[in-house]
Amino acid sequence: MEPTFAFTSELTDWEASKAVWVFATVPLDEADEIRDIVTTKRGFGSVRVRARIGDVEWRTSIFPDSRTGTYVLPLKKAVRKKAGVDLGDTIDLEIDVLIED
Repeated sequence: MEPTFAFTSELTDWEASKAVWVFATVPLDEADEIRDIVTTKRGFGSVRVRARIGDVEWRTSIFPDSRTGTYVLPLKKAVRKKAGVDLGDTIDLEIDVLIED
């Protein structure tokens, strides 16, 4: 069973992207736990996850954010539209860390 983390995050944009890339930030405590359980390093330090906002679910990766010391979860436009959320919203979400052998 994959470890699951539930948290609330405000959707923010990446400064250089002009709101093309929208992210939710994983809280520091959860990021520390994720670092403790992930043993396989992927490109850019990413971690594969299954994410959920309500009943909207998708597979993606979270990426380390060196500025904050945590991870960020990208939410592409199609996911935001389906979930009815957008930049500036504060949302509840869950991620399952997909442990790779």
